[in-house]
Amino acid sequence: MLIHTASRRVVDHVRAETARRHREAVVVSLVPPEEQIVLAADEAEEPERDDTLDLLFRCCHRALSPSSAIALTLRAVGGLTTAEIAKAFLVPEATMAQRISRAKQSIKSSGSPLELPAPEERAGRLGAVMHILYLIFSEGYTASAGPELHRSDLSSEAIRLTRMLRRLAPEDGEVAGLLALMLLTDARRAARTGPAGELIPLDEQDRTRWDREAIAEGVNLLAATLPRGEVGPYQLQAAIAAVHDEARSADATDWAEILALYALLSGFSDNPMVALSHAIAVAMVHGPAAGLERLDELAADPRLAGHHRLHGVRAHLLIRAGDRAGAIEHFQRAAELTTSLAERDYLVMKAARLRDGST
Repeated sequence: MLIHTASRRVVDHVRAETARRHREAVVVSLVPPEEQIVLAADEAEEPERDDTLDLLFRCCHRALSPSSAIALTLRAVGGLTTAEIAKAFLVPEATMAQRISRAKQSIKSSGSPLELPAPEERAGRLGAVMHILYLIFSEGYTASAGPELHRSDLSSEAIRLTRMLRRLAPEDGEVAGLLALMLLTDARRAARTGPAGELIPLDEQDRTRWDREAIAEGVNLLAATLPRGEVGPYQLQAAIAAVHDEARSADATDWAEILALYALLSGFSDNPMVALSHAIAVAMVHGPAAGLERLDELAADPRLAGHHRLHGVRAHLLIRAGDRAGAIEHFQRAAELTTSLAERDYLVMKAARLRDGST
């Protein structure tokens, strides 16, 4: 086990270094030749300085819309593929490829240098940078494709950069909320997979394997931030994660509090994944029929049409409603739609167990 853990750390380190070199090369390709000389001189003066966070702020260029800036930065700096970014934005891969290509061209034709923003402009780019770090973490915590559930190189890098961002903006409650969210979520990572890498859902996890130090740090961040006043979506998501993490068991989870928090979170943006989680909370408080009614409403959203999570959630609620045949159908459909092998195997297993008469 120690050898396996050590080897994984080496692999993660190599991945991180390779990704760092790649993103630096991509960003340089967006900079005019005369400015590349200035950048090289700056790096020579500060050879040990980690400039990844600077690259995030540079790429959130004023010539781009926020969504285009986020997409380009995820590709150039975040290390995500176009397919992974498309899944995060719930759009076809071809659409995202065109968006990223247009963003690159907009920067090159803008005549505006890819430079660090002034302090007043940096504040305007902070929201986009936080969104980028959130999406990098999310892809690392639950990989959208491939054989492994996690990509710890991405999630660990996102946490590291968010710690740096908090040092840059120590009074910003949403930056603290984002870091708390990452810590409270990543604290469960060791318990999310079994010996063969199989997915273990939240309600079946061995909670003694959760990282209590990370949970304590996340809770303390929230406790220091929430009383300050205005609360944003990252703080609310962190609060939801904290309710889960502080419950002694799945049955002891305060779903009424989670439902109230999702109701507040839903007011910040039209996010279909938040709406999906909100439907789960509705089902846990008011029963599966109420949750399924919410899912029927969400099924009309083109961003969720054909998404495996919609079918997976419906299958779980159908089990609670006593409809085993319906649950099998939707587990199978979700398995067909996901590109994550770990998620696919879990969904196939759930359908098989229902056919065999177990859950």
